[in-house]
Amino acid sequence: MKFSVFQASQRGGRAKNEDRVGHCRTRASALFMLADGMGGHPEGEVAAKLALRTLTDLFEIAAQPRVADPQEFLRTALGAAHRAITRYANDRAMLDMPRTTLVAVLVQDGRACWIHAGDSRLYHVRGGRLLFRTRDHSFVEHRPADAPPFAGSANRNMLFACLGSPTDPMFDLSEPQTLLPGDRLMLCSDGLWGNLPDADLLAGLAADHPVADAVQTLVAQALKAGGRRCDNVTALALHWDEPPVQDASRLMAEAGRDTGFESTLEGPGADDQSHDDFDDAAIERSIAEINEAIRRSNGAARKS
Repeated sequence: MKFSVFQASQRGGRAKNEDRVGHCRTRASALFMLADGMGGHPEGEVAAKLALRTLTDLFEIAAQPRVADPQEFLRTALGAAHRAITRYANDRAMLDMPRTTLVAVLVQDGRACWIHAGDSRLYHVRGGRLLFRTRDHSFVEHRPADAPPFAGSANRNMLFACLGSPTDPMFDLSEPQTLLPGDRLMLCSDGLWGNLPDADLLAGLAADHPVADAVQTLVAQALKAGGRRCDNVTALALHWDEPPVQDASRLMAEAGRDTGFESTLEGPGADDQSHDDFDDAAIERSIAEINEAIRRSNGAARKS
């Protein structure tokens, strides 16, 4: 696969940064992720980190070097991340659970498939034109067109979907979308899109400058627009260079080789308490779920 990717995260005017962003890849598949720990609930940064850790660990198992079924992987991994957060809270008898949004996109075979819960967004841009953006799981995005406008200080962006809530999370899952050379995908938290109009986002993602410059410029613009009270601002952008893969036999031949797994997520350390506290049994259960999904997918393929 041939692509360029750049990510950046800034604390803004908040006391701490509860956003987390990262990507991991093999030679045939790549996973890009962003999570925004929710304010108003405890340890949002832990929820965000647990979500990305879970997806990364499961991707390393499932991508050998390709993921058998991208949609099934994303669906199962999101559920596993949600359960990792709720177990973390239950083990500590927390009265209120840590919560986070999540948006993730898996790219392989020249196609992208994404999943999201909450209001962290994915933008798909081609030739400076917006092809698609995710729809926030917020009341303002889902209210009827003829509904009266929100009044006064109503909580216009209250979410009805996230990871870590007492109930199973709602989510949206895309069909695989073909990527063309020059396409750009951007994952971002509401600290970015909430401070910049879509026109500025599209201009910033124009393909006439490197994707690293695009991300850094957009983050700087959002911080300036947000002022002293600016939320955490986080973005990851991908520039796709490779045409869709046609030679499936080559990918199958590589399936038994070393995957060359790489990840941008930091390794465990003395200050990385959320990783140290991660339940290894929970990871094993999640891996079993992914393997079972892969087995079902392979079985269905053989029958067809």
